[in-house]
Amino acid sequence: MTFERTPLPLPEGHRKVLLHSCCAPCSGELMEAMLASGIDYTIFFYNPNIHPRKEYQLRKSENVRFAEKFGVPFVDADYDCSRWFERARGLEHEPERGARCTMCFDLRFERTALYAHEHGFPVMTSSLGISRWKDMQQINGCGIRAASRYPGLRYWDYNWRKGGGSARMIEISKREHFYQQEYCGCVYSLRDTNRHRLATGRERIRLGEMFYGTERATSAEPLGHEEEHAEESE
Repeated sequence: MTFERTPLPLPEGHRKVLLHSCCAPCSGELMEAMLASGIDYTIFFYNPNIHPRKEYQLRKSENVRFAEKFGVPFVDADYDCSRWFERARGLEHEPERGARCTMCFDLRFERTALYAHEHGFPVMTSSLGISRWKDMQQINGCGIRAASRYPGLRYWDYNWRKGGGSARMIEISKREHFYQQEYCGCVYSLRDTNRHRLATGRERIRLGEMFYGTERATSAEPLGHEEEHAEESE
């Protein structure tokens, strides 16, 4: 990638960050940006919302592959999906960006904040907000709330979309031929995306078949483009 990067301004002059990653496509730009700024960071992969397990393994393996390419430490947290389903009870029919998503972000960030606190990370952040289909205010609010539980821990609410960040996310995904997921991640987003696809004459999602930079893949951002079309049809 041949473009000038401005050094990233970490809060309070810190140089160490715990990066919660939801997937390789979303975190690729963050990873390269922090590496270019000389930031010492570790990836924390905690996403018990992803369903089914096959999809979870696909997304995680892509993230591990990219981390190993740069020698970035990767923490593989538990896939405690039963805990996620417990907290999602009663929220099964909430819309995307609604109360279920807030719960989901809270759960993932609470676990990230605990790990940051226990392992001496003064700053945590997440790749979740880089896609323009996500509600950045919602994500940042959950991150700040989780970090506030521990003295001295800050949630870095940097706008990763600005300065062409979202476009570079796609460029990196194509360059690396990342797996291209076609729904947000949870069983309910899979259900709703498939309903929309069937209603518009398309086949159900087939896991593990689409990769950026290949003939079948699209140029859309990961995690949300299908939900956008679903909302337009309601």
